[in-house]
Amino acid sequence: MKRSIERIFQRPAQPGMVGDGFRVFNMIPGKGISQKRMSPFLLLDFNAAFDFGPSDHIRGVDVHPHKGFETVTIAYKGSVAHHDSSGNSGIIRPGDVQWMTAGAGILHKEYHEEEFSKKGGLFEMVQLWVNLPAKDKSTPAHYQGITSDQMGKVVLPDAGGVVNVIAGTFQDTTGPASTYTPINLFDIKLEEQHETSFMVPQNHNTGMLVVNGEVVVNGEVAGEHSFVLFDHDGEEISIRANKNAVLLVLSGEPIDEPIASYGPFVMNTQAEIYQAFEDFQAGKFGVLE
Repeated sequence: MKRSIERIFQRPAQPGMVGDGFRVFNMIPGKGISQKRMSPFLLLDFNAAFDFGPSDHIRGVDVHPHKGFETVTIAYKGSVAHHDSSGNSGIIRPGDVQWMTAGAGILHKEYHEEEFSKKGGLFEMVQLWVNLPAKDKSTPAHYQGITSDQMGKVVLPDAGGVVNVIAGTFQDTTGPASTYTPINLFDIKLEEQHETSFMVPQNHNTGMLVVNGEVVVNGEVAGEHSFVLFDHDGEEISIRANKNAVLLVLSGEPIDEPIASYGPFVMNTQAEIYQAFEDFQAGKFGVLE
């Protein structure tokens, strides 16, 4: 049975800035989409393609803490570098994904990679925040750096496009990301007038970001930069591209627990939020210059 569409949301009229390097449209939480409605996905920030221009100043977000959830950064255009208080660092290039489990707490900074910053060019990214169940919120911080060649790949028939399976299973192909709760995350490139279909569990909260292009999904037109929120009445999703399209499909089993969030901390109770601040101020997240 095809899954109904609850609503198609247009991107906000104006972007916001995260630091000075990320010009984002906040899709989750947003008007009509709460953190509970899209659990386990707490946030979706979409940096639609934008040319920041060349700069000697490296743009980005300075040192900040995270605790109690995961950040997933998906690079489409441009390159992002990062460092953290555990000594990890790296560069996320187009087609790559950085999956950071903040867990018990970490300090982090992310910014335009130096050579990209000097040259300028189009910058296009998505960052997701994925909640952790209460039992895993104190897991030690760690990373999964997933390069484009490590993705599960499904080549669609008749040169119709390709699906990069980041997490979960698309048709019979499974992605490399390890998740704490059941999640599907698909990066779909669909050529004009081609189509594909797949199944997601009926109980999953499911959405789709149209990064580029225009598609007909389960009979409804979704334009560029829109977000499609699906109902829970079926499993099949069918997509046909009216124009060459890039799509991000996310589905996940809801975490049926209270959400207490403040800034970069996501816990289950307000008391745990206070404790997170105390731990951060006491230096328990480490040191990062």
